[in-house]
Amino acid sequence: MSPYLCRLNFPLRRFFCTEKNLFELRRGKLFEDTFPHESRNEAAKLLKSKQQCVYAGFDPTAESLHVGNLLILINLLHWQRAGHKTIALVGGATGLIGDPSGRSTERPELANQRVEANTNSIKKSIETIFKNHQDFIWKKGELPPVRVVNNLEWYKKMDLVHFISHHCRHFRLSRMLARHSVQSRLNSEQGMSFTEFTYQVFQGYDWLHLYKTYGCSFQVGGNDQMGNIVSGYDLISKAENVPVYGMTLPLITSESGDKFGKSAGNAVWLNADKTPPFELYQFFVRNPDSAVENLLRLLTFLSDEVIDEIMTKHLQEPHLRAAQQILAKQVTLLVHGEAGLKLAQLATEALYKGDLNSLEQLPKEEIIRLFPGASISALDSSKSRTILELALEANAYNYEKDARTKISAGGFYVNMQRMNNPDQVFHPHEFILKNKITLLRTGKKNYFIINWSSGVTDGK
Repeated sequence: MSPYLCRLNFPLRRFFCTEKNLFELRRGKLFEDTFPHESRNEAAKLLKSKQQCVYAGFDPTAESLHVGNLLILINLLHWQRAGHKTIALVGGATGLIGDPSGRSTERPELANQRVEANTNSIKKSIETIFKNHQDFIWKKGELPPVRVVNNLEWYKKMDLVHFISHHCRHFRLSRMLARHSVQSRLNSEQGMSFTEFTYQVFQGYDWLHLYKTYGCSFQVGGNDQMGNIVSGYDLISKAENVPVYGMTLPLITSESGDKFGKSAGNAVWLNADKTPPFELYQFFVRNPDSAVENLLRLLTFLSDEVIDEIMTKHLQEPHLRAAQQILAKQVTLLVHGEAGLKLAQLATEALYKGDLNSLEQLPKEEIIRLFPGASISALDSSKSRTILELALEANAYNYEKDARTKISAGGFYVNMQRMNNPDQVFHPHEFILKNKITLLRTGKKNYFIINWSSGVTDGK
């Protein structure tokens, strides 16, 4: 637990609240907009009267979701905490079409096998996040389970002529053409393909299918999804003549206006093999003071009152970045569980505080990830060598004379410890860590990893 949490002096369980009225959460700012626009009070009464069903969609355009998708997943978790049924739809079919919303060009066509692999990966990630929430954050008994579905399941069985003749007759071209996502592309140099134009039809039918199959009357999505949500509303209203409700979520952007977690084209992913827990943790630690309060309210389950206390204390000592550490801890715990959070915290202690105990608790593969670009050497620990010989074997220096001069001047480090005697004997029991690794450094950022291959004597 963060030492800052300990200083707050109240039990951790107080951090988490049981949602009763979703429209009152986050002081009424959990949702940005509701459709129909005048239906907010009506929807709120429904949510308080009995269990409802809500869904959100995720297209498998990559093998992993990114932190920009977290807001929607956390919104679904709020519904789950309030006792409602939740559905996460992974668009194995719509991923082949491509959502034009927020894009100035058409998405590249993806191969069927790639979409299938992406779909399976995203499905697993969503299930993991919901399980982590249940096990490590909620911890109050079983919640209604999330249902993860793939819309390819119903489209692959559907007759095309029946779909067009039976369902597409409910869509009006004038309304479809008026969508902002369509208008912006029609007025562009590239224009819009018929494939992309039909996306809103398929997303609209997804909601109809979920309504008829699971009684799903609510849909949530990003604020760029309102047009697609309205398509589903129109279809259900005409085909079933029942009220349904769409909600959009607040937009999170960086200070430069980029989509959250995707600045400069470098997404921060939720899959550990694309963005390790340490990098995810550090992404949130690095968020500026101007953004941290809003992110605490949107991306954690801490109550508003607790966040108020955190920010009051944070503003007294902003240089400690205590609020950012709490944010990073909560998000990493949700995405990667306790094991992932521990790895992230150990890596943070090792890299930024030079903590040797933390370094030797890290698996070899995590150390390699922690120091990207580091040269890796496999050496035999049974061979006798000096510090100078070790540096040369690890290719830390090209020439013996240069190595001797730099080591004597204190520019060479073994496991964060400064060396200044090139003729000092390298003792395995002193310098080889329990994970069979030795970390060397020259200058400020040049790292060399020694992976001891045989005859290793464990460290302290």
